[in-house]
Amino acid sequence: MASSSANLWVMLGLGLAGILIMTRKLKKIIKPDFGAFIQKLQLLPPPQPAPPKAPNPLTSLTFAVSDLFDIEGFVTGFGNPDWVRTHDSAPKTASVVSTLVEGGATCVGKTIIDEMAYSVSGENKHYDTPTNPGAPDRVPGGSCSGAAVSVAANLVDFSIGVDTIGGVRLPAGFCGVIGFKSSHGAISHSGAVPLSTSLDSIGCFAKDPNVLRRAMHIMMQLPFSTQRNPRNIIIADDCFELVKYPVHRLTQPVIRSTEKLYGRQALRHENLGAYLLAKVPSLSNQKMNGEMNTSTLSQLGQAMQLIFRHEFKENHDEWMKSVKPDLGFRAGLQDGHGDGDIQKLYNIKNEMRIALNTLLKDDGILVIPTFADPPPKIGGKELASESYLSRLFSLQSIASLSGCCQVAVPLGNHKNLPVSVSLIAGPGCDRFLLDTLKNMYSSLQEQGDVVSVSNSTSNVISKETSADIAKEKGNQAFKEKQWPKAISFYTEAIKLNGNNATYYSNRAAVYLELNSFVQAEDDCTKAINLDKKNVKAYLRRGTAREMLGYYKEAIEDFRYALVLEPTNKRAAVTVERLKNLFQ
Repeated sequence: MASSSANLWVMLGLGLAGILIMTRKLKKIIKPDFGAFIQKLQLLPPPQPAPPKAPNPLTSLTFAVSDLFDIEGFVTGFGNPDWVRTHDSAPKTASVVSTLVEGGATCVGKTIIDEMAYSVSGENKHYDTPTNPGAPDRVPGGSCSGAAVSVAANLVDFSIGVDTIGGVRLPAGFCGVIGFKSSHGAISHSGAVPLSTSLDSIGCFAKDPNVLRRAMHIMMQLPFSTQRNPRNIIIADDCFELVKYPVHRLTQPVIRSTEKLYGRQALRHENLGAYLLAKVPSLSNQKMNGEMNTSTLSQLGQAMQLIFRHEFKENHDEWMKSVKPDLGFRAGLQDGHGDGDIQKLYNIKNEMRIALNTLLKDDGILVIPTFADPPPKIGGKELASESYLSRLFSLQSIASLSGCCQVAVPLGNHKNLPVSVSLIAGPGCDRFLLDTLKNMYSSLQEQGDVVSVSNSTSNVISKETSADIAKEKGNQAFKEKQWPKAISFYTEAIKLNGNNATYYSNRAAVYLELNSFVQAEDDCTKAINLDKKNVKAYLRRGTAREMLGYYKEAIEDFRYALVLEPTNKRAAVTVERLKNLFQ
């Protein structure tokens, strides 16, 4: 009898332990830095030149670097602890990082990447997965996930990474920020871990197109020149056929912005697959289920992946054989390709460069979706789906194989998930693409908002009304304790009407539930700046500051809440408690 009783208690204990473990897994606590950083550090810029000389061009800006770039005195981690263990500290800082610091920016840390930058999800089993600020239950995208998250979470002004098969463009799209992939060879890779030498390009993340432009100009050391407008903005219709949400959500903002800024005559439509099939002789003419264009784009995606695997193996196979690290992607490296097969792939790559050069010249912009499917859920099965990956790599391969520059431009949300459109310019036309982005960005955001709140009869709802609708949805999600949804709805409301203090204060309440106290404090401060009499904002900021250890400031917030609302018992009790403890 005693034995049965003991067994019962053991079973109950195991059951409770299982429940606790599952609860922790289901409710992931968002870290103050959203898990973006693997290492905090500080590289300070040189002193400002004395007047009348102009200040350094990147003065007052902060940036982060993906854990692919060397920084003197630190081990470049490459997303893998075995790599860290078997490598020494870098003797010299990567040239692109040094250039940015010398330009006046302050480097504040290294950010997490996929393990050995090999995946596109942004997940890392060794260092955890950075939280996507706009969609916390979704992957941030990779390989440079932490760099994208650091910008999306307003932790830095910009960040840098390496884009090989979408490592900058994809996380930028998934996290709702701007992501710029430079032309192949446009920026020195000295001091960066090589992935696939013929595909690697340095890239940059930012929220503000002007910040992006300043950073890219310094990285590329571009001299002054006259700005040029595009003559042709070409919409690749067949690429948009891959998209799994309403196509007009992407194309209409581009069409309306082009007509407004450059005139209808600048717009063109192109069947890109058919064009490339005619211009890239090394591509197979074989149809796939009667869909030649889809087959052509799919072949490009496959070619890009095979080149990537071949060159990655050349760069790192010796280390992997000697160290034998535990790598989840090792099987993908076993695909054997003879010299003849590889040469065919390089032929496709060379012909792609010529074909895109011919199509775009020096005044054309190609428009494609940044990605075809919404960001997958963390731990979702999409990234194991051949059809999902085929659509994803088909779109990433266009700029990667041709060496073109590309910028991913956020266009808000669809069903509370980020959407993004990409602009591609010819190889070496980086300045032209940056200028085009500068001209079009505001219009694209405005038109994106218009399209997102249009009803089925195309009658546009006012932004204020749409913002209130989003807020009410956020309130409902809050009541149901669906924290990620609530954040998404309140963020949408803020994008539509950023002058409403309630939206910031409500989002702060969600951040408090998630123990994201830095974000809660920031939102409350914005709310207070907009409305000095917002009692809830003072109470919530006081709570956030107390949890962060800013007790003096917390007391001041609760006291001010009492001034505005003398009968507020919560504020009175908290002030007395904090006074007794810390004064």
